[in-house]
Amino acid sequence: MRTRRGLQRANTFPVLRVRRGAKRVLGVCVALHSLSFLLWEDDEASHPIFLLWVRQAASWDPLPPSVFSAIQWIQFVMATLSVIGSSSLIAYIVFQNIQKSPEIRPLFYLSFSDLLLGICWLIEALLYGTSIVNKDIVCYNLQAVGQIFYISSFLYTVNYIWYLYKELRMKHKQHGQSTFPPVIDYTCQVGQIAIILSSLIPLLLMIPVFCLGNASECFHNFSQSHRCILMYSPPSAMAELLPSADASVCSTLYFYGLTIFLASFLLSLLTIVVLLIQTQTLYKKFVKSTGFLGSEQWAVIHIMEQRVRFYPVAFFCCWGPAVILMIVKLTKPQDTKLHMALYVLQALTASSQGLLNCGVYGWTQYNFYHLKQEARRDADTQTPLLCSQKRFYSRGLHPLESTLAFATSTSTIL
Repeated sequence: MRTRRGLQRANTFPVLRVRRGAKRVLGVCVALHSLSFLLWEDDEASHPIFLLWVRQAASWDPLPPSVFSAIQWIQFVMATLSVIGSSSLIAYIVFQNIQKSPEIRPLFYLSFSDLLLGICWLIEALLYGTSIVNKDIVCYNLQAVGQIFYISSFLYTVNYIWYLYKELRMKHKQHGQSTFPPVIDYTCQVGQIAIILSSLIPLLLMIPVFCLGNASECFHNFSQSHRCILMYSPPSAMAELLPSADASVCSTLYFYGLTIFLASFLLSLLTIVVLLIQTQTLYKKFVKSTGFLGSEQWAVIHIMEQRVRFYPVAFFCCWGPAVILMIVKLTKPQDTKLHMALYVLQALTASSQGLLNCGVYGWTQYNFYHLKQEARRDADTQTPLLCSQKRFYSRGLHPLESTLAFATSTSTIL
């Protein structure tokens, strides 16, 4: 009995030692945790090594590296396709020598902005996983430049829709009368001013991000490689706590850029929807006022109705995931699974703006070209009586030609 009790006591000694050791380790952890709060409130410059260790641990991102690698490749592929699409659209406009026309000029600048934005996305994807000198500075300024380009693309799109609406309204008011050059010149001048403002406003809005951000060394937020491929990555704990970085300025600039992006997107989307609805209404009035309404004109109206529904959807599909991601990060910062899905979706859609614009432009051009071919074949098979009736109802203005001419100009909306 004594031997068994002695063995039981001998076996319980290691367990008691382990429990006592665990309590000691727990006490040391609590003491270090309390000490970290004391050091947090103390002068940061006097404890650089300890604070650097704490901040590196706090800046750990819960997303797995495989997600960042997938985002990099998606962004690389879509940015490459976007550069190809916008470049082909610019080349088409230049070869046709129509870049100076008032209705094509906003499209040309929109495609040029998509090209530069695609190049920025492509460079960011190539920088992921590489080690170069001052990589954090390059990524910080590259994302600020990218924000200038996609806000400019928002404004260029609104500018073109506005020009389309003004042109249709002027044609509807002056139907059956001679055109007034002062009105046309006024519209062209306003359009030129709008193009200039579409280029200057994003640049002026981003000046604080360049000046204050670099002066306060907010680029330390991009010291981690994956932050170069993520839109509006929040200030990391290490960046906020570095003695050389001004945490308040960096946080303010982060929310400032986020507010500009959300406000510009929502205002642009609302303006596009309102203008396209009004354009569709005026277009129907314009076609009906010409007198004779043929099947070809109804086909053009049907195409315009499709584009009125499709363009806001395409615009939202391109930037909607990025907007939803920004809102979710503000409301649910701990939902990493939802962040991961939205990051991948945002890399797939936001990087493809140039490709999407080029695709929609080519699709509309093909439909209008096919419509012209059908109209010409129908004109060859019409009887003289039907042709005279069309000329009588049109009252000197052939409705199909005017409709197709306007439809051809409106096909350059993208």
